Amino acid sequence: MNNKLETKDLINVGIFTAIYFVCFFAVGMIGLIPIMLITIPFFVPLVGGIPFMLYMTKIHKFGMITITGIICGLLMMLTGHPWPIIIFTLIFGLLGDLILKRGDYKSVKHTILSYAVFSEWMIGGMVPLFFMRNSYIKMIESGYGSEYADAIRNITPPWLFYVMIVMAFVGGLLGALLGKKILKKHFKKAGIV
Repeated sequence: MNNKLETKDLINVGIFTAIYFVCFFAVGMIGLIPIMLITIPFFVPLVGGIPFMLYMTKIHKFGMITITGIICGLLMMLTGHPWPIIIFTLIFGLLGDLILKRGDYKSVKHTILSYAVFSEWMIGGMVPLFFMRNSYIKMIESGYGSEYADAIRNITPPWLFYVMIVMAFVGGLLGALLGKKILKKHFKKAGIV
């Protein structure tokens, strides 16, 4: 089997990245309600698991998840998110690729774990809130007003960052399981067992 990414692979990357990012962005809108912002790391991978699991049935070469991650990171930066997001998308995209390759692109267990690990990329969007806090809260305040910024400040104690890491992984696991269940015939056709 040819291990180089071909045009067909890159078309799949483009199509599925677009679908996944639209789901990500739509679900991410719940963050406009301050208390819901802290649930984004759980709900986005949960919903995004359905299109991403379909994407996983099309991946047979290393690098496709990494490219998806980088594209997501660049899109996030274009929509105003700080730079740490691109580091997270690169790292967790690469880890997702490594896990999927380890299962030879045919292991359900590796496919599910790959998506759960890849889902950690969105924690990069939360890094500024916890580790660049003052400047990030000021940015939020200038965009959404002081009431919203105060609410975010009050509901995000430092320990919540670590809870969000767990939430992203659990949301990714459940999203992958949901996607696998809904797309059972696609997994069978792709030979993923």
